[in-house]
Order: sequence, then C-alpha cells, then structure tokens
Amino acid sequence: MPKTLDAKTIAIVTATLPALQDSGLAIVHEMYARMFRDPAIRDLFNQSHHGVSDAQPRALAGAILAYAANIENLGALAPAVERIAQKHVGLQIQPEHYPHVGEALLGAISHVLGEAATPEVLEAWGEAYWFLADILIAREKRIYAAQVDAAGGWNGWREFRIERVIPESSLISSFILRPVDGGPVMAHRPGQYLSFAFEIPGHPPAKRNYSISSAPNGESYRISVKAEPLGLASRWLHNQPEGTVVKVAAPAGEFFLDRLPERPVVLLSGGVGLTPMVAMLEWLVDQGSDQPVHYIHGTHDRDTHAMRDHIRGLAARGHAVQVTDFHQTPLADEVAGQDYDVAGLIADEWLIANTPAATADYYICGPRPFLRAAVSALSLAGVAASRIHYEFFGPADELLVA
Repeated sequence: MPKTLDAKTIAIVTATLPALQDSGLAIVHEMYARMFRDPAIRDLFNQSHHGVSDAQPRALAGAILAYAANIENLGALAPAVERIAQKHVGLQIQPEHYPHVGEALLGAISHVLGEAATPEVLEAWGEAYWFLADILIAREKRIYAAQVDAAGGWNGWREFRIERVIPESSLISSFILRPVDGGPVMAHRPGQYLSFAFEIPGHPPAKRNYSISSAPNGESYRISVKAEPLGLASRWLHNQPEGTVVKVAAPAGEFFLDRLPERPVVLLSGGVGLTPMVAMLEWLVDQGSDQPVHYIHGTHDRDTHAMRDHIRGLAARGHAVQVTDFHQTPLADEVAGQDYDVAGLIADEWLIANTPAATADYYICGPRPFLRAAVSALSLAGVAASRIHYEFFGPADELLVA
C-alpha cells in the first residue's frame, strides 16, 4: 500500500470537486444500483438507510466530497475513518467486498460524468479509492483480531437467545441476550453497540446496530430498543417472544467510556439516545468513580420516559451522581419534582449554567436536531472539541461529511 498519493493523483481528484458537488448524489445512486444487482452485496447493507430519507446515499455523496476536499490532509478524517471501520466490522465487511464497491464507484463516475470521466480521471479515482480502502482494510483486520482474541470474543455471527423482555416505556423495551452456546461474552466498552442480522420472513436479511444499555458483565448483553412506527427490524423485534434466537456480531463502535474519569462527566441524552448513557452510568457506579456525574435526559412525558427508576437507583448507589429529567410536554397529572425535574426542552442556557462546562467531558446521544443544538451550544460556550463526544444513529459516512 502506498504511504501517500502521488501529486498527479491529488491534483486530478481535487480538480473533480466541482463535478462532485454537482453530480455527487447521482453518482452514488448509480453506484448503489450497480452494487445491489448482486444480492450478496446488497444484503451487507442496512437497507433502512436507503429508504425515503435517502440518508445513506446523501451521506456517502457528502463523504466522497469530503474525501476529495481533504485529499491532502487525510489526518483530518481520522475520526470518521475509525467510525466507518467500526461500522464495517459490525456488518462483517471483509476485504473481498472492496473490489465490488470500487468497480461500482468507477463505473458510476464514468456513467454520470460521461466524457468528463477521462481515463486519467478514472485512474486517479481508482488509486484514491484503493488508498482509502487499504487503510480501512488494515484497521478492520486489527479490530477483528482484537475481537476474537478477547475473552468471550468472536468473529462472524453468533447466536444469542432473547432471555427476557422488559417493557421500559410506551415505546422502548429492553432485551436481555445470552449466547446459545452458553459461553462467556466479550466485555464491551460502555457506549458501544451490537450489530444484528435479523431473518424476517418475506424480507432480505435486515442488518441493524443497537447500543448496549448495560455495563459489561461477561455473561449477557442488554439492548433497549424503540419500536419505530415504520421500523421493519424494531417492530419485528418487539413482537418476538422470549426464547427467540438472533444472530449477533461482537461489540464495536468508537463512542465509549472505558477508563475512570479524572474530571466531571456529563451524560446528555434525548429519547432513545439514553441507551449508551445508561451503560456508561452503570459502569461508572460499578467502578466506584468519585468524579461528579451529571445525567441529563429529555423525553416527551412520563409514558415515554424509559428506565427512570433504574437511573434513580444507580444515582443512589453512586458517589456523586446528579440526575435531571426534562419532560417536553408533561401529562396533566404529572408532578414536578416527582415525575420530572424540568418542563420543556433542554435549553442551551440551562445546560451551560448547570453543568461544569469549564472542566467536564460531555457524552451526547439523541436525535440529530438534539445533537446539533447541544454540540453547537457547548462549542459556543468554549468547551473544547476534545471534551465533546457524541453518537448518532445513522449511516457511518455521515461523520465524514462533518
């Protein structure tokens, strides 16, 4: 693998930026159409990101543009590359899959750009593609090796049984998963997710990622899943009885907390974004952390508020845990100070005034508008980017766009 791209390749890729800005989404749509002609390649992808929202194609178009724009400063993309590698491992992407993607990408560029896609342009983009692909392949190889070498670790799809289903709110249920083979499970880093390959009658395999909502225990995992109105996988999962067997990949993800903090921690979540935060809080309490922890959660009302009693119990066990619950629209019979702490949305001013913004690490998860608002508020308040950590549930390529 070359350590750097040559100057000619960089110049040609950079020169294609205007064309990518104009035709990037068309190129990506053509690329996916070519790849998805092969069902084996199609089934590697989370098809929920290819629906009406067009999330994955738009994300990938932006990612290609970001790659071209940063072709001389790839270090700026390192966090995004790590996120993509982790997602690929969860989906069980292997080196042999990369030629299919490269062939589809170059074919799409040629098809959409027409005469502008000269042999020189296609050669440069082929070199640029394989340069990035080799980086991802090498990183994914290391992640796979670490997974299989870990106590209780594995590669590929392992069968787990749904041992218990726990209703957490009107929308969210938790699923306790234990391996069918009876062996131990790999200790995840609090905040990481599991990838699933669901076999739903009448549909191709459905690949989904769900955050682990429990601290590591070496025996089982807990995921807490919202039943989305149009969610094929989440609705199917909510209809499964205890005892159902599902296929699971080893824990992955670059958003996690795995060392005792040396400064205050703020766990900030909206809606089902609480799932990785619960795992982090459990772990911090189990480890006896003496640093202040602020757990702040926003949801619609009492009926949609998941795991409230569990969080309060953890706070009672912890050394310095403060919990604040926001209900956007409290029900008529809800009591402030009992069912919730603050009515309305989590305001930027409140967040800055009531958390140690000068010293804390912030871990944030929730819907995209919630994330944008929180990250923007913290950045504007002077919180260093190195102290703002966030997770969102969406296509892996979206972070490259950022």
